[in-house]
Amino acid sequence: MAGGPAPRNAAFRHHKNVVVFDLDGVIVDSFPVMREAFSIAYAEVVGGGKAPFEEYERHLGRYFPDIMKIMGLPLAMEGPFVRESYRLAGRVPLFDGVVPVLEELRERGFRTAIATGKAGDRARHLLSMLGVIHLFDHVIGSDEVEHAKPAPDIVLHALDLLGARAENALMVGDAVTDIAAAHGAGVTAVAALWGESDAAELIASAPDAVLGHPDELLELCPAVTSARSVSV
Repeated sequence: MAGGPAPRNAAFRHHKNVVVFDLDGVIVDSFPVMREAFSIAYAEVVGGGKAPFEEYERHLGRYFPDIMKIMGLPLAMEGPFVRESYRLAGRVPLFDGVVPVLEELRERGFRTAIATGKAGDRARHLLSMLGVIHLFDHVIGSDEVEHAKPAPDIVLHALDLLGARAENALMVGDAVTDIAAAHGAGVTAVAALWGESDAAELIASAPDAVLGHPDELLELCPAVTSARSVSV
């Protein structure tokens, strides 16, 4: 399905100066590595048979232990899944076009944060390996808030750390849980379609804008007009 920013609506009446991003499927193309790590953890803890990764994918954006509970799988899978995710992290690439967009946002005076379903330490490790952690003011994991997505806690925490108001912020995500968290926090919800998410399901969650490529985000983010207090 074609992307492109959705028509302007009430969510865009306020000038934006903050963008909060999900990580997997938005900044990094981690699904092949995630699939491998999940399959290894499933075989190690559960045993034979095909690992139900397609079902796991439907719950992405949530914290791993929460997904295990929803799927009725042993929480013991978390240990080997995290171990393999660290081991395979060097094979996770950034999506094409993401770095120039992040750099341009900084140039335009935007502050940025990551709000991910991953644990914070693992997210920061991955972004450091990729050499882009400096492009974010804060990187927040689901283990660092009381309630993970789809609750709004992680987005609200990002806004608090950034000193931002909800009406001045965008949340970019590739999962229904991201859109729900954005709506719950009162920020403009932007759906990213360049990953492996189900486009129809994501659009049905009523985002305020739909993007087919990272650089389309810049159309929604004109330069911040107030004095820049951003460290770039």
